[in-house]
Amino acid sequence: MSNVNNRRQFLRQMGVYTMGMGMLPAILAACNNGKSTKTESDSAAAAKPGETAAQELFFKISLAEWSFHKALFAGKMNHLDFASRAKNEFGIEGIEYVNQFFKDKAKDQAYLAEMKKRADDLGVRSVLIMCDGEGEMGDLDVKKRMQAVENHYKWVEAAKFLGCHAIRVNAAGEGSPEEVAKAAADGLTKLATFGKEHGINVIVENHGGMSSNGEWLSGVMKTVNMPNCGTLPDLGNFCIKRSKPEANTPEAWAKTTCLEEYDRYKGVAELMPFAKGVSAKTYDFDANGNETTIDYVRILKTVKDAGFNGFMGIEYEGEKLSEEEGIRKTKELLVRLGGK
Repeated sequence: MSNVNNRRQFLRQMGVYTMGMGMLPAILAACNNGKSTKTESDSAAAAKPGETAAQELFFKISLAEWSFHKALFAGKMNHLDFASRAKNEFGIEGIEYVNQFFKDKAKDQAYLAEMKKRADDLGVRSVLIMCDGEGEMGDLDVKKRMQAVENHYKWVEAAKFLGCHAIRVNAAGEGSPEEVAKAAADGLTKLATFGKEHGINVIVENHGGMSSNGEWLSGVMKTVNMPNCGTLPDLGNFCIKRSKPEANTPEAWAKTTCLEEYDRYKGVAELMPFAKGVSAKTYDFDANGNETTIDYVRILKTVKDAGFNGFMGIEYEGEKLSEEEGIRKTKELLVRLGGK
């Protein structure tokens, strides 16, 4: 896949990204309401636009703000409009924020209140905040690692205010896998302890480098061993090593290739026991609406077999479709397969 991990790689090169071990909150899961005698088409007819047979799914659907990253970076979309777009255009009632798009507003109570009001007025649930650019949770330098931990405190508090259940953090570091794992476990334990005081989960995503090694990240989770510290398995981010871009831009990173990739199906299986959310990454679709790089039938079975029934966040990161069409195609795929 040409664009797996582009966000992580780009941000890290810019000096604002720390390895993508995301913190995922304990998801308030939706229970499966049981089998229905209705067919998928019958349910679709009874549902509101964009909410096709949602009650039949074994998971809840949310929308990751990164799906709009092109429009947001280009100034064609306002962060404050995220909730309304998710609900009114796509019928999605759960949203996952990205801190880059309101980076200086973590302590701005008036701004956060406006975010909360817009979501609440629409009946939209604020699910989590994906945090980048706050330091490496697995930094081998104790002072830098503690600074990274403290840098996330404001996002824990913001998540609490907005009604989120978690923040996703980056817990990378430079060193041997063993050294970084030990440091990351320490950093995550400290942050999760703070998160516990606020009722917020800290979740780690397979987000490139060592964190995209399912065995490595699951090992870190076992070391931390805290109820409010878990994983956010991203169904696409399993590239461990990537080629260098021609320029340090999102577009250039999108054209890079993965030189070493971890088995995604093995990785998802390793991360699901600790999952408090899942990132439904998509890149491209065939004529039948199936994702061309990920076997969603196989991977959703792994997710379901793990007993997961929380939020699956749509994160379209393709280049061929518009962001809007990519989001629609991803939701259609999840509804079609998740209802089976």
